[in-house]
Amino acid sequence: MHLVSLLAALMIVQTPVSRPVVQTSSGPVQGVVTDGIQRFQGLPFAAPPVGPLRWRPPQPTASWTEPRDASRPGAVCIQPPSGGDPGVGPGPVSEDCLTLNVFAPSASAERLPVMVWIHGGGYNNGSGTAALYDGGALARRGVVVVTLNYRLGRLGFFDHPTLAAERSGGEPAGNYGVMDQIAALEWVKTNIAAFGGDPDQVTVFGESAGGVAVTQLMVAPAAQGLFHRAIVQSGLGRQKSARLAEDRPARPSAQTLGSLFARSAGLGDTATAQALRDLPAEALLRPAPTFFSDNAVVDGLVVPEDVVEAFEAGRQVRVPLIIGTNSAEFWWIRPHDPSAYGRVDDALTPSEFEALRAAYGGWEGYSRDIVSDMIFNEPARHLARLHARAGQPTWLYRFDVVQASNPEPSGGATHASERPYVFDNLHTVGRPLQARDHQAASDMASYWTEFARSGDPNGSGRPAWPDFRTAADQLLEFTNDGPVARSVPFPERLDLIEAHQTRMGR
Repeated sequence: MHLVSLLAALMIVQTPVSRPVVQTSSGPVQGVVTDGIQRFQGLPFAAPPVGPLRWRPPQPTASWTEPRDASRPGAVCIQPPSGGDPGVGPGPVSEDCLTLNVFAPSASAERLPVMVWIHGGGYNNGSGTAALYDGGALARRGVVVVTLNYRLGRLGFFDHPTLAAERSGGEPAGNYGVMDQIAALEWVKTNIAAFGGDPDQVTVFGESAGGVAVTQLMVAPAAQGLFHRAIVQSGLGRQKSARLAEDRPARPSAQTLGSLFARSAGLGDTATAQALRDLPAEALLRPAPTFFSDNAVVDGLVVPEDVVEAFEAGRQVRVPLIIGTNSAEFWWIRPHDPSAYGRVDDALTPSEFEALRAAYGGWEGYSRDIVSDMIFNEPARHLARLHARAGQPTWLYRFDVVQASNPEPSGGATHASERPYVFDNLHTVGRPLQARDHQAASDMASYWTEFARSGDPNGSGRPAWPDFRTAADQLLEFTNDGPVARSVPFPERLDLIEAHQTRMGR
């Protein structure tokens, strides 16, 4: 046995078998074993970001000597009420929330590939503790799964001139949630071998804002070398972020936004850093921040530039990539809605609008699909093309599995509906299921775990998924009848959107 594998095996102490103890860099942790899967929950990967550590980069956690109980998840990061969102785990809610969870097979003779999940929720809500994200089903396929929490909303994505004044030179700011993700990946690199994982075979995967996070990690210098494959599920791609301190036309800086918030909180124009840190965490939720307006930040250090700019210049990390979207992402949002998403087509010229309306077969089709195409589908194709152009293995997908019991008149697979299929956790959806649903979940989980294992999602017994490098604009579509390789749907629509984005310099 390889020496590192032997040491990792010796660090797993079965005392008793149902309560394994693993030694981490901070101290021993005691998990539980259920159905052949070891679960270690609520493991701190950074110090609680409270008091003077609010709006500071994550700091090392304090160490301990006695086994720490890891049988229950940690607190969910401060966020608005979930409203029944299955991507939010159970309470309590706290600023002391920087924990992660590990799911690993209870017996393995070799180190296994690692899959690190970054949850979505617009950088405003969600957690790594939701039952939807339980990693047991994936772990049974021979991987180690890690799910994590990171700071959200104004606790995770925020700046203010008085905070800037107290920082030392070179201290990163603004993207505290992304810094937390990087700290979790550093924890994985240091500790995952003790749980049977291979620190040199790490896949990061995430959905929605979690997909954005994966692309941001692909351009973040501090994340280089911490992961080796990437999966982006509905991760936008062309969003233009706020700069940390530079105001631009129609795009105020993070510090300007922070000043506006301080006024709304009653702190006035002379708010001190201490006054901001003394605010109750719940006060930071009002008014509600939004992803486009508040939480997407280019700080120049952690996230040095917008994702699309980095990909267009070939500055993203060179790793195999799966990227894709769902067939009816934002079907309920219309281009005239009073929201950032509803305004995505405001810059179309009359001729661009008329050409697009014709491509959609009229106003009804345009109104139904333009937001999804501009926010998700065209950007995913664009990033896939750019990554393949850089010579990197790239696979594009489209998810179009719709449960027969789905009550939504979406006409396809709505945003986030692929999550229980990826995790093979269909029991969490609470609706009647058919054999085709379970087969679709098995297919997706198998493609995802094979990709984590080998850097290529293809494997025996499944339809071949074409590589974008050699099969331009070919994707794998997950349908009710199984996966099908095909050309990217509706290319004429996406071509018109791409031409508009090029004209706008996006």
